[in-house]
Amino acid sequence: MIPRPPRRRLARRLLAANGLVSATGAVTLAVVALLVSPPLFHQHVGQALGPVSGVVAGHLDRALSTALMLSLAIAVVTSIAAALTVSWVLSSRIARPIEELSEAATDLKGGDLSARAPRPPADDELADLTNAFNDLAAALEHTEDTRRRLLNDLAHELRTPLSTIQGYLEGLADGVVPPGPATWETLQDAAGRLHRLVDDVALVSRAEEGRLDLDRQPTRTADLVATAIAATREAYARAGVELTAEEVPDDLLSASVDADRIQQVLGNLLDNARRHTPAGGKVTVRARPANGDVAIDVTDTGQGIAPDQLPHVFERFYRGDGTRRSGTGSGIGLTIARAIACAHGGDLRAASRGRGHGSTFTLRLPRSSVPRGG
Repeated sequence: MIPRPPRRRLARRLLAANGLVSATGAVTLAVVALLVSPPLFHQHVGQALGPVSGVVAGHLDRALSTALMLSLAIAVVTSIAAALTVSWVLSSRIARPIEELSEAATDLKGGDLSARAPRPPADDELADLTNAFNDLAAALEHTEDTRRRLLNDLAHELRTPLSTIQGYLEGLADGVVPPGPATWETLQDAAGRLHRLVDDVALVSRAEEGRLDLDRQPTRTADLVATAIAATREAYARAGVELTAEEVPDDLLSASVDADRIQQVLGNLLDNARRHTPAGGKVTVRARPANGDVAIDVTDTGQGIAPDQLPHVFERFYRGDGTRRSGTGSGIGLTIARAIACAHGGDLRAASRGRGHGSTFTLRLPRSSVPRGG
């Protein structure tokens, strides 16, 4: 365990500072009282009694001094004690949450991403700071979990084609596997899978880091939908799945997009819907306005997605029970699709009523107007 940093005793310093202020105020009060009170007292005695003897004046001075000193002593001691008590309580309330935040931050630095700071009882700025810190710690923990899962899944995805390549190379070297067309085709397929996986991971990274080059142009939504459907209609026919597109509304003019990238997204969604819709099922594409943006829904009557899996379908290599995984792809097609959508300033979301009830993927893109004859 990482040693704790030495406590800076903020509470003690705050207490000492408040004590110094209280003592300074008490000394100032005493000096002012002793300097101002006697002249005013003598003036009022003279006005009330006229000239008095030295004995009487001496008694009056001693009475004034005694009363002043006693009153000042009681007032100063009481006020300093009260000030120090209140200061200690407040200083402790301020210092303790800061020390707990420091300890939690030290634990985070040491690798304990489950560390959290206790929330202060008061609803104040320190509580807001603690909540923000805990939210940050939770985000770091989630990121680290995702990183570990990504590395494990990436190793799993790489292992299969690498094992294929290694096995065939050993077979070729030992003369067990003949160097015929089938062998070279198998090796080429395995190498191609590795290449696609590397390209897909690089594409996701560039998109999520904002480094994806986009040639954005106002593009008619109807053209986007028509092109995507034309590219996949033959595959749908072979699979025995009906593919239909609803008519694009007249008021839905265009979206500001990189058409090639959006075709990649729509192609992925349509392929995904086809793979998970049995023969005789139906996939519908619908474009509609959505609060100033353009939304394209891809709805299927296929397997559907369990509620506990919906938040994870766009994660890299997410398996779950395999509901939305391709048997031949890199396993991050939906991740890429969402990353491209977000790079356009849009979004991609999934919805489903559960297993056996189909699913809907909604692509949302920023709207742009173009002349109707363009």
